[in-house]
Amino acid sequence: MTGPDERLDDVPATILCDTRCHLGEGPTYDAASDTAWWFDILERRLFETRLAARQTTIHELPVMVSALAVIDEGHHLLAADDGLYVRSLRDGRLSRYLPLEADNPATRSNDARVHPSGTFWIGTMGRGAERGAGAIYALHNGELTRLFADISIPNAICFAPDGATAYFADTRANVLCRVLLDPATGLPVAAPSELYVHGGTGDLDGAVVDNEGVIWNARWGGGCVDAYSPDGVRLRSVRVPAQLASCPAFVGADLSRLLVTSAWQGMDAAARAADPDHGRTFVLDVGVRGRAEPRVRLGPA
Repeated sequence: MTGPDERLDDVPATILCDTRCHLGEGPTYDAASDTAWWFDILERRLFETRLAARQTTIHELPVMVSALAVIDEGHHLLAADDGLYVRSLRDGRLSRYLPLEADNPATRSNDARVHPSGTFWIGTMGRGAERGAGAIYALHNGELTRLFADISIPNAICFAPDGATAYFADTRANVLCRVLLDPATGLPVAAPSELYVHGGTGDLDGAVVDNEGVIWNARWGGGCVDAYSPDGVRLRSVRVPAQLASCPAFVGADLSRLLVTSAWQGMDAAARAADPDHGRTFVLDVGVRGRAEPRVRLGPA
């Protein structure tokens, strides 16, 4: 729970999907088809919701997947526990594209997002969140490169609208970092620096950047999404109807609503009873506009 002196904004919130996720993560939105996608990592499920119709389809997966990027109208790129896969939307078939720490069964994929250039950043972590077991990679021109190592729980990967800055967090350390990038490639040109150190209730989790460059970060265990300025000032905190808020994504025709996933991982029966909407997926009317997610680029332009 948040502290007694912490003010949370209450905004209109609705349940987009009442099916509970053990570990809901990786939401993204395809504006062209008006479709939101997200995962239950631990239960190996992919959720697909047509927003206008509020119709949700749940796809069972053969691997543990944490994030996706849109390739084109018929294909997605999935970040899974042993590699990157191309998924056909027509029949759900998966084809291995590249291995990702496939020689290390102790790790899995976690947070990921596409840079405006089409470069895909992907984090890995220990399956038991072991200290320093994870890393962050970039898929650029069809090749995976490790950018940063010795990360425990990579989260909050997102990018400034101009593509010149990346953000990421190590949830265990509760530090949000900033990295200067080459906007044309989405690759770092400097070492990461601390932007914000979170103290108090909850932990930094997934994030997305709005049209004005504000960073919206789900606070795991805090029941909220926090908004940070590009220079690391917390601007507001918006209540989420579940304590384990995990990751946001802007959705809707004008990208003015915030989809937020949640989880019940690690909650005992008493904690779940005290948090009746645990694991559900929500839409918040936060009163700001996001940006359309770029498509991933698998080869040279």
